[in-house]
Amino acid sequence: MSILFNIEGQVARITIDRPDRMNAVDREAHKRLVEIWDEIDTNPNIRCAVLTGSGERAFCAGADLKDDSGLSGVEYWEQLGADFGGISLRKNLSKPVIARVNGLALGGGFEMVLGCDIIVAADNARFGLPEAKVGRLPLDGGMVTLPRLMPRNIAVGMMMTGRMVPALQMAQYGLLNAVVTFDDLDAEVDRWVSDILAAAPLSVQAIKATVRRTAHLDTQAAYNTRLPELIAALESVDAEEGVLAFREKRAPVWKGQ
Repeated sequence: MSILFNIEGQVARITIDRPDRMNAVDREAHKRLVEIWDEIDTNPNIRCAVLTGSGERAFCAGADLKDDSGLSGVEYWEQLGADFGGISLRKNLSKPVIARVNGLALGGGFEMVLGCDIIVAADNARFGLPEAKVGRLPLDGGMVTLPRLMPRNIAVGMMMTGRMVPALQMAQYGLLNAVVTFDDLDAEVDRWVSDILAAAPLSVQAIKATVRRTAHLDTQAAYNTRLPELIAALESVDAEEGVLAFREKRAPVWKGQ
């Protein structure tokens, strides 16, 4: 299998396992990733997911250009959709996703990173959107997402030139949550996982839904948006449990309801 998927407790771990192709995604891998995200979203026992690539060279080098679909650029866009790897622009994934960036994140691979909620990178990682160099476009989130997450001119410069930017520089632009040595990458990811699992699951889902679905609104309109996830968190048993646990100086026992 080109995609490894396992569930450890409440954490799903997804690894693109095509190291001979720099973990580039072909149609088969894309299809499997879509299936996995669907399963994660509907599995009530999963509270967090970690996405990465195998090896030390690449997170994902984007689309496998040797996997010729026979489609034109417009046909590819229309038929395969805009969610590269099933996550780059996905709207209905309620669980938080951590990108464990272990190396190069290029093209669609970088767009998959942009679809995640928390980004932890090794200091040898580099990011780029080189589509313009091969007459293509970063359609799966790059053009519309990157300028919203970091300074506009930096994002545009990356896309127009295809330049690769190192992790420490991307962190300075505010895109990454943490940059560590490769040897410390797993420990840092696990710290973020632990902190997410220590928080109330409905609160985490409400935060993700609100941030994702109101980004296009002005502040007041976003504040007035009463998403179902927001109401569910506010009216949950966990909302009472969190306060009670704080008063009793103990760890809360979350029920996710």
